[in-house]
This record gives sequence, C-alpha cells and structure tokens, in this order.
Amino acid sequence: MSIETLALKKGEVAFVWFNSYSGVMIRTPTKTLLVDPADVDPRVFKTVDAVLVTHEHADHLDESIIRDVHRRTQCPIVADSTSAKRLADAIASDKLFEMRVGKEMKLGNISVRAEGFNHPATTPVSYVITSEDGVRVFHTGDSLPYPGMKQIGELNPPDVVFCTVGVPAPGASPESGLEIVRLVKPKVAVPYHGPAVDRKRFAELVAKETPSVKCVVVEQNKPVKYP
Repeated sequence: MSIETLALKKGEVAFVWFNSYSGVMIRTPTKTLLVDPADVDPRVFKTVDAVLVTHEHADHLDESIIRDVHRRTQCPIVADSTSAKRLADAIASDKLFEMRVGKEMKLGNISVRAEGFNHPATTPVSYVITSEDGVRVFHTGDSLPYPGMKQIGELNPPDVVFCTVGVPAPGASPESGLEIVRLVKPKVAVPYHGPAVDRKRFAELVAKETPSVKCVVVEQNKPVKYP
C-alpha cells in the first residue's frame, strides 16, 4: 500500500482503512503497525513492524494472513489473550505478546496500551497507540461505547479515534459512534466498520452535536495524514 512509502515529519501519523471492518494500517515516522488484518490480500503489506489484534472474531483475526505477514517480516504479533492462544502454534513465543486491559508495551519509541472493549467477544482489547512524538491514535476495534472511554479521554486524550458505526457489529450505529466521540473527545473522529450510508450519517451527527471535533470520512485504501 502506498502508505508504506509516505514520508512523515515529526508530529505526523498516517493511516489507511483497508477493509469494511476495522482493518487499519497506522504509520508513525518510524513504525508501521497493522491492526486487525482480515478480508485482505496479505501480499499488499510490504513493511510491517507489528501486527495488533483486538479479538478473535473472523472479521478481525485471520490466522492465515498473520502467519503470512509474520513469515515475511518476522514482526512481533500483539494480541488479546484468546487470539494469542490461537496463534501460539504458528508464532514463536518470543514474537507473540499477549495483551490484557491496562497492559502497555513499547515498540521502539512508540507505546501500545490495551484498553477496554464493549463487544461480545471472549477477551477483547482496544489499543491506544502513542507515537514517538506523542500523537495518540485510539483504535477501538468494533467496540460499542463504554464508561471507561471517558477516562481515556480525560487522562490521555486521543488525537484520532476510530468509531464503529454499523453492521455487522452488534448494536453499532452512527449514534453509538457519536457516543464514543462524546466520551473520548478526540481532535479527529474516523467512522469505520459500517456502510457508506452509516458513515455519512455519523459525519452529519458529529458536525451537529460535537462541532469541535473534526470528522474525516475515509475511503478504503486511500491513505490519510494527520494533522
């Protein structure tokens, strides 16, 4: 993907949404992270410094894709407990990192912290990724809003938050995505994991209800820079 060749300056990050779920590639000036790779040809990912998995559902965890990416890049795999157990036979123990809510790890000069999740999976986690320059990206998987998001927004306010806005995530809607924005209070909100009609409706709600937050409606496979 062209995001892997983007030149980023200090204080910048870039991201690209590559499927209709929560598959996102995130780049900082020094690292490239792949989150929830599913429903995608793994050969498009040339440079990967780590793979992050939020939970075990098939639209978030595809073991064959992760095996392929890991075989070619030897990157670490960071995953919730259930997904980590499913990957244990394919990924060496020194390359597989199990994450629980509250755990934080370093990937070079960036940090990844596991946060809570509101979704009917076994051991799901969301991730707050902090770049080497302090830019925070909150990847919520396909979580619905939950009270702990308010604390995240108060203690470590994200610059960018990804918000689930539609099917097939149970209970997700543009309105539930708006509630995430209200709780987290990011600078930029990005709707994903939902059809175009729901992403458009989410943008309308954000503009009306939380006008201080910029909504960026991204196109699949089209990289975006922040800020």
